[in-house]
Amino acid sequence: MIDHVRDLASVRDATERLLSAAAKLNDDSTAEPSRLPDWTRGHVLAHLARNADALVNVLAGRPMYVSAEARDADIARDAPRPLSTQLDDVRESAGRFEAQAAVPADWSRTITMRNGVTDSASRVPFRRWVEVELHHVDLGIGYELEDLPEEFVQREITFLTARFSGNPDVPPTWITNGTHTWSTGRRGDPEVTVSGSAPDLVGWLAGRRDGSALTAEGGLLPALPPL
Repeated sequence: MIDHVRDLASVRDATERLLSAAAKLNDDSTAEPSRLPDWTRGHVLAHLARNADALVNVLAGRPMYVSAEARDADIARDAPRPLSTQLDDVRESAGRFEAQAAVPADWSRTITMRNGVTDSASRVPFRRWVEVELHHVDLGIGYELEDLPEEFVQREITFLTARFSGNPDVPPTWITNGTHTWSTGRRGDPEVTVSGSAPDLVGWLAGRRDGSALTAEGGLLPALPPL
């Protein structure tokens, strides 16, 4: 059972961690490359703010973004701003998301994300938690996958393996950290077993690590489609 109230509290905590860490940057370091291709740290911060506003739209029943082009243009526009402006924007947009989430609503309703993806409204807070945690890592300022909350890592692995489940381009695969086991890929008897630490597994599934620290038995490490 998804507990959206608990997830909203986790979002608040993750946002405060990110803001406290990012406050140690300066305008020059904000303009430096992040760990995401072609994005500076300013792009990451701008994206976090605009994503919060986009999820306000989702919860309010509006399109998440006007268009993919408008989404990209907004991030590019906001990326070069001074650090203080970036942090204010992340904080204020997070407040708008929290305010929208506080509006009485049916959390079991179906909402529509980008590209026509549908989900339960109750999962939107977790989706925001994912954005904040992973992009904190993407900033490259000392917060690593190993620092992610254990509950978050387990749930994100579950979420991502479900996302790749049934994908014809991914072989039937077992994924294990030695304690938990997940299945993913196209239907059929598992052909490959991928094992490793939970941080390495979530890094590989989320496109943040190349999987070189993982062990693949029964075949090669599967190539995962982009998220």
